[in-house]
Amino acid sequence: MILSLHIENIAVVRSLDVDMRGGFTVLSGETGAGKSIIVDCLGLLGGARADKDMIRSGERQGEVSAVFADIGEIAANIITELGFSVEDGTVMLSRTVSADSASQARVNGRAVSLSVLREISAALFNIHGQNDNHKLLDRKNHLALLDRFAGCDTLLTEYGEVYARLTECRHKIESFSRDTMESNRMREMLEYQIADIDAVKLRSGEEEALVAESKRLQSIEQIKKHSAIVERALSGSEKGVGAIYLIERAATALNQLSSASEEATGLSERLNEIKYELDDIAQAASLLGDISDEDPTARIDKIEGRLDLISRLKRKYGATVEDILSYREDAQRRLDMIENSDEECIRLNEEYKKLSAEAERIATALRRERRAAARSLTERVISTLEFLDMPKVSFQVLLEADKEFNPRGLDLCEFMISANAGEPLMPMAKIASGGELARIMLSLKSVLNECDGIDTAIFDEIDTGISGKTSRKVGIKLREISRGTQVVCVTHSAQIASLANNHLFISKNEFDGRVQTAIRELDEEGRVEEIARILGGIEISDIQRSAAREMIEEGRSL
Repeated sequence: MILSLHIENIAVVRSLDVDMRGGFTVLSGETGAGKSIIVDCLGLLGGARADKDMIRSGERQGEVSAVFADIGEIAANIITELGFSVEDGTVMLSRTVSADSASQARVNGRAVSLSVLREISAALFNIHGQNDNHKLLDRKNHLALLDRFAGCDTLLTEYGEVYARLTECRHKIESFSRDTMESNRMREMLEYQIADIDAVKLRSGEEEALVAESKRLQSIEQIKKHSAIVERALSGSEKGVGAIYLIERAATALNQLSSASEEATGLSERLNEIKYELDDIAQAASLLGDISDEDPTARIDKIEGRLDLISRLKRKYGATVEDILSYREDAQRRLDMIENSDEECIRLNEEYKKLSAEAERIATALRRERRAAARSLTERVISTLEFLDMPKVSFQVLLEADKEFNPRGLDLCEFMISANAGEPLMPMAKIASGGELARIMLSLKSVLNECDGIDTAIFDEIDTGISGKTSRKVGIKLREISRGTQVVCVTHSAQIASLANNHLFISKNEFDGRVQTAIRELDEEGRVEEIARILGGIEISDIQRSAAREMIEEGRSL
C-alpha cells in the first residue's frame, strides 16, 4: 500500500506531503483544486510520459516520490528478481522531471530505466481512469483479463516457452522456403565450378614446374651442346684427357708419397673426394639434355596446352593454382552447406510438427480452463452489474478459436454486452456509455481483485456519468474491494465519499502571491462539512449537514 506521497513543483503544487492509510480513502475538493494532479503524479511513478509543462512555472524541475509498505508476496518477488531489497517490506519510487533534460526514475534511491519503473509500479498499484477504460474496450486485452481470472499462469508460462520455439522454428522454415530458388541456382553454379576445376586435375606447384620445363625444352640444343662440353672436359674423350683422369693420376702420385709424408696421404684423400664429386657433375651434365625419345616440340605443345587450361581457370577462379584450389574448397564447402540445409529443412519441419502438437496440447488445456473461467466471470460480472443498477444487462465472455497459434494459445476473447433488454450482444466499445463503462470496469475490478495481487487500486472520478442510488452502490463496491486492497478514489460524489474510511480534502490557497495546492485529512466534522458541500447549495444548510451525517453513519453500518 502507499504509505506516503511527496510532490514538489508539479503544476500548482509547490510542496505537498500526503500520508496515506489502508482501506478506502477518498480525495475530494472543488474543481481545479488539484485532485487530478495527484493522480497524474502517481501516473509518473507508474512510468507515464513526463511532460515538461507539468513543472511548476518558474521552477527548473519537479519531483514525485512515494513510499510503499506492507508489500504483498507477488510484488515482493518481482521487485527482488529485479535486484532490489524489500526486507523491511517497503520500497520507495521517485521520478524527477527537468525542464532541460530527460526525466530520471529511481527505486530505493538507485537510478533505473522507465521500463524497470513500470514493471515494479505495475506490481504495486494500478490506476483506473479514462486511459484504463480505453484498455478495457480494446479486445486485445480481454484474453489477458480472462487468464488472470482463470489463474492460468503456469500453463501460460509453459505455452509461452513452446510458442517461442515454435515461432523461431517457423521463421527458419520460412527463410529456407524464401531461399529455395536462389539455393537451387547456387547449387547448379557450384556444381559446375567444382566439375570445371576437377576436370583439369590441378596439382599445387604444377604451373611453375611446367613453365620451367617449357623454358628448358625451348633451350634444349644449347643445353645439349654445353652439357657435352662439360662432360668432355671432366670425363675426357678421344681427342684429349679429362679433368677426372688428371685428378686421379695426381691422387695416385700423392698416395705413392704416403710412406714418406703423412701430409701427402691427406692430400691424396682430398683429391679422391674431388674426383667423386666431378664424376657426379659429369653424369648430371650428361642428363641435362636427356628428353628420352619424345620430340621436344611435341612436348612443348603439350605443356603450352596444359598452361592454357590453367590460364583459363585462373581467369575465372584465381590468380594462382593455389587460389583456384582454394576456390574449389570454398565452393565445395558452400555446396555442402546447401546440401545440409535440405537436411536441416527436413529436420526443422519434423521439429515444427512436434512443437505444434505440444503447443496444441497446452492450448487445449488453456481452453478448458478459460471456458470454465468465462462462465464464472460472466455470472459474477452480471451479478455485480445488477447490484450497480444495470438489471437488464447481458454480459458474456465470448471465447472463439483462432485460426493459428497466437502468443496466448489458440483462443480469441472479447467481452460482449447488451445494456438493455431485447438488444443483441455487441462489443463494449460500441455500446457502453461513460456511466456504463465505469460500472463495467468496477465490476471487472471487483471480480478480478481476488486474483490481482495488486496492493493499491486508484480510481479517478469513477462516478462520472452516474449519480444518486447508483453512486452509492459504486461506493459500496469500492468499500468491498478495500477490504483486501488499499483503495484511493478521486470523487465528486457525496454518496461515495461518505462511505470512505479516510477522507482527504484538496484545496487551493495563495502563498507569496501565488496559488498552490494544499491537502489535509478531514476529521469527523470536516467530513460532514465537505459532504454537505458536495450535496450542493450556495450556502451549506443544517439540513445538508444532517443529511451528510446520516450518510456517514449509514456507511459505517454497511
